[in-house]
Amino acid sequence: MQLFYNPDITEKTMRFSFDKEESRHIVKVLRKNIGDTLHITNGKGWLFTAEVTVADIKNCIVNIIEATLQPNINYKLHLAVAPTKMNDRYEWFLEKATEIGISSITPIICDRSERKIIKAERFDKILQSAMKQSLNCYLPVLNEAMSFKDFVNKALTGDLFIAHCEETDRKSLKQMLKANQEITILIGPEGDFSTKEIALAIKNNFIPVTLGQTRLRTETAAIVACHSVAFINE
Repeated sequence: MQLFYNPDITEKTMRFSFDKEESRHIVKVLRKNIGDTLHITNGKGWLFTAEVTVADIKNCIVNIIEATLQPNINYKLHLAVAPTKMNDRYEWFLEKATEIGISSITPIICDRSERKIIKAERFDKILQSAMKQSLNCYLPVLNEAMSFKDFVNKALTGDLFIAHCEETDRKSLKQMLKANQEITILIGPEGDFSTKEIALAIKNNFIPVTLGQTRLRTETAAIVACHSVAFINE
């Protein structure tokens, strides 16, 4: 099954037109014709089965014949991850986290961050592509980038963790996780969080955790955290 994405379709939509780019892909590349079936999601959990009624490379039109709400993951995972120096490493994290299962992502700018500007539009496309590839009907929320201080001072709910590498008292993340919970995990930049940031997070009820015995890259640490939460909830 190939999955298409459009955020404007709702469970009440009966007829829908694809834009020029998608229309060309459907008709010319996939060679879909009148009467063929397409599957579409709006990223909010709905899976739509549609029938092609107009096979035009500039304006492909479908009728929605069925709409079903797909089950979501039984937990809420929010990863706040510092942008990596190499942008493609962050994009890799976004892709893999979407495939594994994540609810929301916030890029956080830290004391030691080497990259402080993100390409939100590009990141959104990465998330959409990964959602479609994994046949997932829930698109993770990509929040605006913000400073570490502003993020940890927010009124956050659920279980709060900060993963860092300092040789201080830290719990094992795997031992701290519980199923069916709302979880927020902070992952720092190359060079780790500063001592000041760690202290501020702890002051705001974040529990210091370790992700294992080895020092991990930012994007690897984020994926390890993401998979650990998914594994606990299997």
